[in-house]
Amino acid sequence: MTIWLTILGLALTTVLVKAAGPLVFGGREPHPAFLRVVAMMAPALLAALVVTSALAEGRQLGAGADTVGVLAGGVLLWRGHSLVLSAAVAVVVTAVLRALL
Repeated sequence: MTIWLTILGLALTTVLVKAAGPLVFGGREPHPAFLRVVAMMAPALLAALVVTSALAEGRQLGAGADTVGVLAGGVLLWRGHSLVLSAAVAVVVTAVLRALL
């Protein structure tokens, strides 16, 4: 039951936030500094999710095979390789390390 209340609360919050934009700005252009902050929010949230997923070992933080796989994929992306290749390398590195350990 709690999960459904959480989902309902998040859905309601999303609707309120989306409705607040037109009400607050009313056709005016937002300040450029505000737009820069909004543009940086999605990458920051994605980075936080990746770091949390890569370092989570149950309820504790720790490094494992998946952390090394994400690191390998991230290095390839940083070096300019394609997303598909980086994801494939991350999967292979994680699988090999889990098989060895």
